[in-house]
Amino acid sequence: MEDLQRLIERHQYIGKAGTAFIYAILVSMAVNFFWTPGHIYSSGVTGLAQLITTLTGRYAPIQLSTALMLFVLNVPLFVVAWFKIGKRFTFFTFISVALASVMMRVMQPVTLTHDPLICAIFGGAINGLGTGLALRYGISTGGLDIVGIVLRKKTGSKMGTINILFNALIVIAAGFVFGWPYALYSAIGLVVNARVMDMVYTRQQLLQVMIVTGRPKSVIDSVQNHVRRGITIVHDAEGAYHHDEKEILFTVISRYEMYEFREAMEESDPRAFVSITETMRVMGHFYEPKL
Repeated sequence: MEDLQRLIERHQYIGKAGTAFIYAILVSMAVNFFWTPGHIYSSGVTGLAQLITTLTGRYAPIQLSTALMLFVLNVPLFVVAWFKIGKRFTFFTFISVALASVMMRVMQPVTLTHDPLICAIFGGAINGLGTGLALRYGISTGGLDIVGIVLRKKTGSKMGTINILFNALIVIAAGFVFGWPYALYSAIGLVVNARVMDMVYTRQQLLQVMIVTGRPKSVIDSVQNHVRRGITIVHDAEGAYHHDEKEILFTVISRYEMYEFREAMEESDPRAFVSITETMRVMGHFYEPKL
């Protein structure tokens, strides 16, 4: 049994490392192929690293590279993640940031277009895809992702929303450095980045589920075998058409768990009435898997 557990963990580590490498390639493409040629700033620490590179290139004798500053600025955040989120999470965060810094140096910039709108949209979409993919598989991309996860645990806010609030300063900086039209293009890129990230990283999107069933025990057992969620039971409900006895079950799941939930319902009571609605916030105890 222990050997099987070790084998599973080894495959998980390999999968996370592979995801970190994919993220590194995507963020490097966003920076080198779109954002830098289009004078567009990224979100979070990557955007701050770009800003430092721009300012040192203009006003300092030595220009500090975006790749170097991306890693340096993340060092204090590694410490926060170590104590507030988890050691394994921090380890893979370090790997993803280090790989991103290396790939930014290895992948030579390619100017596909100078159109700032195209650069903003495509750069934001590619970076959002990479960031969301990394977070989906339990890896942080560093920077505001770490801050966002810590704040989300306390406030329930979505990652994209938190990033938009923090990145207002980046947009203002883009206005001062490149001109206010570029501030608008950077803002468009940030919104695209946030939306794509929220579409890919669905673990924080919560759904309230109401189940009306005549087989409550079977449904509860099946759902709890597939997803780790508590369920509230409302007894003595009655169907208005056949006047048969029903039970109403309430639970909250993440959008990430929808596939497992559907499997559970197909196994236990495929004829049950199920209503699913988005939940803005959950107060009280709600289990979240450790990252």
